[in-house]
Amino acid sequence: MRLLGIDVGTHRVGVALSDPTGVIAQSLTVIPRQSWEQVISAVAALIHAHGVERVVVGLPLRLDGREGDAAAAARRFAGRLGRAVEIPVVLEDERLSTAEAERIMLASDAGRNVRRARRDAVAAALILRRYLDRSQPGTGRGPDSTSGGDVA
Repeated sequence: MRLLGIDVGTHRVGVALSDPTGVIAQSLTVIPRQSWEQVISAVAALIHAHGVERVVVGLPLRLDGREGDAAAAARRFAGRLGRAVEIPVVLEDERLSTAEAERIMLASDAGRNVRRARRDAVAAALILRRYLDRSQPGTGRGPDSTSGGDVA
C-alpha cells in the first residue's frame, strides 16, 4: 500500500511518499501554501499520480500531549482533505519532527537555503516513517492506534 505523509506548516506543506510496499518513506516535495484549496488540489494530484491509498497528516501536539491552535488547524486540514480525496486520512503525532529534520540536514552538511527549502518534506518523511514503523506486523500496534486516529 502506498502512503503519503504530510507536514502542514504555516507557509509550506511538506510531502513524503512511501514505496509501493509501504515500508520505506522518502521526502517528495514541498507545496507553498497560498490557500487551502490550492494545497488540497496539489495533494489530490499527487495522490492520483502515485496511486496513494492512505494519507498520514502530522498532528502537532504540544510537548505535554495537549492540542493547541496548530493541532486544530491540522485536524481541519485533514478533514477537508479526506472529504476531497475519498481515501483514508489519518493523523500521526509529529512532535519535534521539524527539529529532527533540521538536525538530520545539519548532520548531512546541507546549507541554510537547502534546509529551508527541504525541511518540511523531510519532516513529512519522518512523520510517515513513524506511522509505518508502528504499522509493521509484530510491533503490537496497528495503524489505527495513531494518536489522532482516522479523520476520514
